[in-house]
Amino acid sequence: MLENILNQVKNGELSVDEAKEYFAAFEDLGFAKVDHHRKKRQGFPEIVYGEGKTSEHIISIVQSLRAQNNQVLVTRVTLDKAEEVQNVLPDFIYNDVARILYWKKEETPSNLPGYIAVIAAGTSDIRVAEEAAVTAEVLGSSVHRIYDVGVAGIHRLLHHAEEIQNAVVSVVVAGMEGALPSVVGGLVAHPVIAVPTSIGYGANFNGLSALLTMLNSCASGISVVNIDNGFGGGYNAALIHKLIQKGL
Repeated sequence: MLENILNQVKNGELSVDEAKEYFAAFEDLGFAKVDHHRKKRQGFPEIVYGEGKTSEHIISIVQSLRAQNNQVLVTRVTLDKAEEVQNVLPDFIYNDVARILYWKKEETPSNLPGYIAVIAAGTSDIRVAEEAAVTAEVLGSSVHRIYDVGVAGIHRLLHHAEEIQNAVVSVVVAGMEGALPSVVGGLVAHPVIAVPTSIGYGANFNGLSALLTMLNSCASGISVVNIDNGFGGGYNAALIHKLIQKGL
């Protein structure tokens, strides 16, 4: 990219001021400073948290990001806000279950070996699981979804044991008492990212009991993200998947 920009300046196809814009560490939109060096530092472009932002803010931010990246991801977007964005940017795709709005260049298919297993304990946990799955897919990973395999019917999980064991990393999403990550952790030889959900009855304390169970797991190799943070689980899994490709 650097050589291409310098050649354009040399050939008079790009002004010096325009070239400086490409090299800027961030773009100041007034209400947001879009981090264009995020991918260089961390491996993935800046992800936009949609909750609390207006559709106008999201449109301006994603237009800035799309100019310099092959994928753009916006999390926690409501349907009405997504439709307002799509009226201006019709090539953006909205997943209403994951509440994710995203765009990918068609010519950037996944080239990472292997896949991520996204495992949900119950159907009620699918919203959070889909946030993890779609995040990982937009960031370039292949994902196998394995849903409704909670510990109340352990035979359902064991039916998929080989598929789970062959994954490079698993994201395990569970509410209630949050026991599923410990079970999966005892079956696999790869990292397990546990995602507690707020699904459960009163003593679940909106996911706190599941979070504490996962933090206190006796199975090795389990890392835990925050309650309902499917994005965090999917992002970390995609990062691990990418590092595996590098042989690290």
